[in-house]
Parts: sequence; structure tokens; C-alpha cells
Amino acid sequence: MKNRERFKSAIEAFDTYNGKDPNKEEWNGQLIPKELLYAQRMSLKLDEYLSDAPEHVQLAVRCQHIGRWEISRDQYPMDKKGYLHWRSVLKSLHASIAAQILASCGYNEETIEKVKFLLLKKELHHHAETQLLEDVVCLVFIEFYLDEFASKHHDDKVIDILRKTMKKMSARSIDAVGQLPLSEKIKSLIHDAATPH
Repeated sequence: MKNRERFKSAIEAFDTYNGKDPNKEEWNGQLIPKELLYAQRMSLKLDEYLSDAPEHVQLAVRCQHIGRWEISRDQYPMDKKGYLHWRSVLKSLHASIAAQILASCGYNEETIEKVKFLLLKKELHHHAETQLLEDVVCLVFIEFYLDEFASKHHDDKVIDILRKTMKKMSARSIDAVGQLPLSEKIKSLIHDAATPH
């Protein structure tokens, strides 16, 4: 299989898997499986942010949340420790599903291990490609999901989440936030989060 065909096959397989998400989100008048829409947003954002990203990064970005609905948050204690445990288990799930799909599409072990490395978020802040993935994650969250989150929580909590998010981002991605189409409310919260306290 030619490289481009193999890549296209993997993306289609990721999307088919995420298309099984029973949770739906309305977008442009359509109800779309939540994780399928998220994956497509991730790829578009990576292309905007770094159009010539390596193939394994493009693959990791597309399957970053693959199968997320299969392990619900309420299976773990509703505290910080439970949340972190849940996130850790999810990362392993994403890496496992991605590895199986990539192998079935003909990818070699080296590429599969690179994708798994990124999905497990190894060496964040120290590995450029892990940081790139995290930057895209944060930009997609701020552009597409922060408004809804902010509508459900007190401003102080949103500002705290934004501060934690910014700590995970590179300087370049923080600058890129200024180019996002955000509401005045969200811009104000980001400003407050960026202000030293």
C-alpha cells in the first residue's frame, strides 16, 4: 500500500471507530458523533497551526480521543485522584485502539510506537511533538469547548482551569489564542487568567 493510501486508510478507520460514539453534538445543523467531530477539529487545527507536521503526529492528533466514550468518568471517584486515574486509563485505551488500527493499515512498529508515545503524553514540555499535540488539544478546547464549560461554572473556576491549561501550552500556542474567534466573555476570562495573581 502506498504511503498516502495507507494514511488515508488509517484516518478513515479512526473516523469509522469514532463514528460509533453514541454521544452527539450539533454542528452546522447536523448531529455528529462527539468524538468524530472532535477528531476532525483536531486535524483542522493542526493543519492551521503546523501544516507540515510529520505523519505520525497527524495520526496521533486524529485519534487523540478515540473510543473515549467507552470508559465513563463516573466509573472512578469524583475527586482529583479519580479524575487523574480516569485520564490515565483513557490514554492507554486510545493508544491500544490506535495501535490495532495502525497495524491493520500496514504501519510498522516504529510509527505505531511514535503514535502511542504521543497519545500517552510522554515527556510533555520536554518533547517537541508531545508539546505540539498538547498545544493543539488546548487550542481546540479553547475555541470549541470553553464557552459551554464556562456557561456551567463560576468564573473563578473557569479562570483556574484556564491557568492550568496555559501552563501546559507553549508560548507560541498561547500567542495563537489571540487569533481564535472567541466571544468577548471568553476573551475577558482569558485575560484574567493571564494576569498574574
